[in-house]
Amino acid sequence: MKPEKQLGILLVLGAIGVLIPYTILTIIFEYPAILRQETGVILTKFHNGGSRLILTWWAFAILGLPLLVAYSKLGKLLEDKIPAVRWVTTIGIISGIAQIIGLLRWVFVVPVIASSYVNTTDPATAAAAKIAFQTVHQFGGVLLGEHIGQLFTIIWTVMMTYAFYKLKLMPRWVTALGYVSSGIYLLAQTELIATVIPGAPVVGWAGFVGSTLWLIWLMIIGVKFMKMRN
Repeated sequence: MKPEKQLGILLVLGAIGVLIPYTILTIIFEYPAILRQETGVILTKFHNGGSRLILTWWAFAILGLPLLVAYSKLGKLLEDKIPAVRWVTTIGIISGIAQIIGLLRWVFVVPVIASSYVNTTDPATAAAAKIAFQTVHQFGGVLLGEHIGQLFTIIWTVMMTYAFYKLKLMPRWVTALGYVSSGIYLLAQTELIATVIPGAPVVGWAGFVGSTLWLIWLMIIGVKFMKMRN
């Protein structure tokens, strides 16, 4: 199988692997809107979700792994023509690892906290569980998964879009979609800033729209690589 076709398949599989569990989480856990609820509500709803919810979070984290392989293969394919692609590939891989670690908090950390919160009658224990969740969420979710993970994803996308344009690998509308999705996705960082600077302006729709457009862009370039000829 040609390297381009392998790369395309990995990009499509990775994008679909992220999209399916994400969609399921929006249905069974009201994600990401649930994160704007009071901490006690989040922990109770998570605990009530049981093993099905935990396994969905695990799938969300793991099924995107083909993208890390795709980043590496794409880097090797283009780095001889554009040397900067080497460090861009590293940025892309770091972004994926950061997001995977951030998502896995819902699998190995949050269940313990949620169980402590729901199963206690002691107000002090419940309060401690809330603080523990907020700390883990702020570090593993906001800092690691959403800030570093998403910001590095945006950098990778912008630079690879530029490489595609420079090498004339993709149609102009695909290049435009890469830049537009990155710009919208970047606006989602306003929500993260608002968690530490109360009153900061927030573009609430940017996270959903930006990530969705990015996944669509990813699948499109995957299909384009699958159809490429030597």
